[in-house]
Amino acid sequence: MADNGIFPPSCIKLETVDSTNAWLKEWMTKETLEEGTVVVAHQQTAGRGQMGTSWESQPGENLTFSLVLYPSFLPFAESFLISQAVALGVKEALDCYTEDITIKWPNDIYWKDKKLAGILVENTVQGENFQSAVVGIGVNVNQEKFYSDAPNPVSLKQITGTTIDLEELLQQLYSEIWYYYNRIKAEDERLTVRLIYQHCLYRNNGYHLYTDALGDFNAFIFDVEKSGHIVLVDESRSLRRYGFKEVKLKL
Repeated sequence: MADNGIFPPSCIKLETVDSTNAWLKEWMTKETLEEGTVVVAHQQTAGRGQMGTSWESQPGENLTFSLVLYPSFLPFAESFLISQAVALGVKEALDCYTEDITIKWPNDIYWKDKKLAGILVENTVQGENFQSAVVGIGVNVNQEKFYSDAPNPVSLKQITGTTIDLEELLQQLYSEIWYYYNRIKAEDERLTVRLIYQHCLYRNNGYHLYTDALGDFNAFIFDVEKSGHIVLVDESRSLRRYGFKEVKLKL
């Protein structure tokens, strides 16, 4: 558990922005920001998820924010550790409010069978070296109705029946993310973080129904590699290895 006294070195609050990730990346072209700087928006009009998906968020009811990291200590081949550390931080912060929080590979945050939060990590590299990682996070907090065609959104207020203080939750999220980020700075901690991440995965026990380009199949999660690829074992005991968006868990 993190020390919740930690808070961003700088927290930039915006009224309306298309995307906090896009805003932060643009600002980074103008000046060097301190690591851990956070940009949080009251309203985000074009929030993005993985691979170009969108994120619905009613103004002032949820948390949509981004932070900047400079993970120069990490080989780029292990860049998925950033996603794992952030996902674990978000999960642990949300664990303070409700049970049954898991991580749906690669980094969606689920409550039971519903999506509670999403994470987008955008890396900048030069050669084989990390320059920066801009991490965008959207958490459904106090929104009570969802209007997009997203199949399974849920908010903390829908789960708990209470209104959540956004500032307090932001501090908890930041503190837990920072805790796991500091853990992966130590090379001997990285395997432990990977194992914790795998233990926290959604539907990580037993066979479940998946679909890929060839159709449906039943499989269980065998491993998540350093690269972020997921390795499944199907009913014929064959290994199947997939990158992001190459396989889908059918709900």
